[in-house]
Amino acid sequence: MLDALVIGAGPAGLAMAATLGEAGLRVAGIAPQEPDAPWPNTYGIWVDELEPLGLTGMLGHSWHDCTVYAGDDEIPLNRSYGLLDNQRLQLHLLARGSRAHVQWQRARAAQIEHLPTHTRVTTESGQAHTARVVIDTSGHNAAFVQRPPGRRVACQAAYGIVGTFSAPPVRPGQLVLMDYRCGHLSASERREPPTFLYAMDLGDGRYFVEETSLAAAPPVPFATLERRLHRRLAHLGTAVTAVHHIEHCLFPMNLPLPDLRQPLVGFGGAASMVHPASGYLVNAVLRRAPEVARAIAQQFATGDPVPPRVARAAWQALWPASRLRKRSLYLLGLETLMRFDLRALQGFFTSFFALPQPQWAGYLGDALSTMELIYAMSGLLARAPNHVRRALIESAYHNRDLLWQALSA
Repeated sequence: MLDALVIGAGPAGLAMAATLGEAGLRVAGIAPQEPDAPWPNTYGIWVDELEPLGLTGMLGHSWHDCTVYAGDDEIPLNRSYGLLDNQRLQLHLLARGSRAHVQWQRARAAQIEHLPTHTRVTTESGQAHTARVVIDTSGHNAAFVQRPPGRRVACQAAYGIVGTFSAPPVRPGQLVLMDYRCGHLSASERREPPTFLYAMDLGDGRYFVEETSLAAAPPVPFATLERRLHRRLAHLGTAVTAVHHIEHCLFPMNLPLPDLRQPLVGFGGAASMVHPASGYLVNAVLRRAPEVARAIAQQFATGDPVPPRVARAAWQALWPASRLRKRSLYLLGLETLMRFDLRALQGFFTSFFALPQPQWAGYLGDALSTMELIYAMSGLLARAPNHVRRALIESAYHNRDLLWQALSA
């Protein structure tokens, strides 16, 4: 019998399997694709978030010239940003798992049975795997993780192109985190759900440009994003001359939390770990895998590793009360951003990136304590223009249940 069975071979699955194996547990993983199958999406991350993990060597690109255009003015961020080299990180995690004797099998999990002393997972081919604990990392549409209904689900959507252009869409060596300029939009389009440009110079004449909707329910259609991207590029005086890759990105920002009493563990998107107000996930996966693995290993060390107790320890490590409080504040932030029109969003982000860098960086990376988070939000309220301040107060009142959860949990 296995100690742990991991379902899913994305960043969350490989990180969790490797870390559990390094904790001395007998680990195997199953996934519908081979564990070294290419990950389809690009993953951006702040360089200083990788440094404590010793993973800056996993970057494929990095930029020091990072800016935001909330309105017409450029806001320099003075912080380095990077794109992960997916294959490099994937091979790194697989090598760690291999050294810890983690075994992977290509199979699709079909059924799960919770027994008093172990859990049995049966694949579509009928093969059974038994383990003391099962960790479901199979993404937002998780194989087995159960979650109660919650608020309307808002999705981040993006349409992106890696290619060459008739003229550079950004200056050499530049990363544009957000460009909310709207000179290419008609008056009626400016009343539609706002979108922004995320763009970067990849070197050798290649650029990545992506039109992004931060969050909307229902999500902004890909066709709308594609049309807006090409119109924006034309307004910038450039056009695509060759397409090397097209990216479609769609994921939920505010999935309800899983049932934290269930006898299996979720991790990554399956555990609602996406930052509700920014969409970041990979940093949280890499940072929290050791926390969850340590809690699981400690439960095994007690000599009583029955599934409900192991799962309870893991869920508590992943979602302690302090993190639940902060999540309520981030959900409040998401609800607020979705209420904003384009003008309010421009004013909001101008004020947000005028905060001291440790505050806005800590907010985006979930690195602040609850009180530090409240202090940063109060500072934003104080410096925001009047129309944004009014909208922030109205949103806080409208979503006062989230504020109450954050302050009373």
